[in-house]
Amino acid sequence: MGPTAARAAAPVNYVALGDSYSSGVGAGDYISSSGSCERSADAYPEQWAGANSPASFVSVACSGATTADVLASQVPALSASTTLVSITIGGNDAGFSSVMETCALWPTSSCLNAVAAAEAFVASQLPARLDTTLQTIRADAPAAKIVVLGYPDLYDLSQSGSCIGLSTADRTALNQGADELDGALAAAALANDDTFADVRGQFAAHEIFAAHEICDSGSWLHSVDIFAISSSYHPTAAGQDLGYLPVFSAAAG
Repeated sequence: MGPTAARAAAPVNYVALGDSYSSGVGAGDYISSSGSCERSADAYPEQWAGANSPASFVSVACSGATTADVLASQVPALSASTTLVSITIGGNDAGFSSVMETCALWPTSSCLNAVAAAEAFVASQLPARLDTTLQTIRADAPAAKIVVLGYPDLYDLSQSGSCIGLSTADRTALNQGADELDGALAAAALANDDTFADVRGQFAAHEIFAAHEICDSGSWLHSVDIFAISSSYHPTAAGQDLGYLPVFSAAAG
C-alpha cells in the first residue's frame, strides 16, 4: 500500500498548451494579462487546476496558435518536472478559421472547396507537424502524461432542417472536416504513446442526454456570427465546463 499511496500523493505539475479551444476563446471572463491570447478563467485547464489544486499550473495556450507557435513560444513552459500536459492543436495549421469564414460568407461551392483543401492538408502535411510537436513536448517533459484533446463536431445534422443559417451541405462538410482533424490527432497521439481525448461524444446526442451542438437548443458552441468571427464555432463557458472538462479530467486520471 505504501508505493500506491506515494504515487497518489505525487505532486502534479500541469502545463496547458495549444490554441483557442484550450485558451478558452468564446467562454468570456478573459484574464487581462493574457492579452490577445484570450485565456479565459472558464477554460478547461483553469477549471481543472481550480478543482484539483496541482502543485503548479500554467497555461500558455493562445488564440490562433499553430504547431509552429507551440514549438516556438509554448514548449519553453515545460520542464523535467512537468507531469501533465494538455493540448488542442491543428485547426489553425489547416486554416479552419478561414474555412469557417468562407462557409459563413460565401456560397456552398466555395465552402465545400475550402473544406476539401483543408482536408487535403490534414491528410498530407499535418501528421508530420503533429509528430514533431508531440516529440518535442516529450523531449522537454519526459515524465509527463500528454493528453491531446480533439475538436467537437460543430452541428447536430439531425436538426439542420429547422435550423437557420448555413446549408446542410455546408454543415455536413464542416463536421466531416472536424472528423478528419480528429482522426489525425488520434493517430498522432497513438503513434507517440500519448492519450487522445475525444470530445465529440460529450457534445453529441446520447440516449438519455440532449445534444449540445449548433442547431440544438442547449448548444455549448457559438454559432457562426459574421460580427464575432473570432468566437464563432468555439465552446461557450458551458462547453468548456461540461464539454471539455469532464473529458480531460477522465483522461488526466
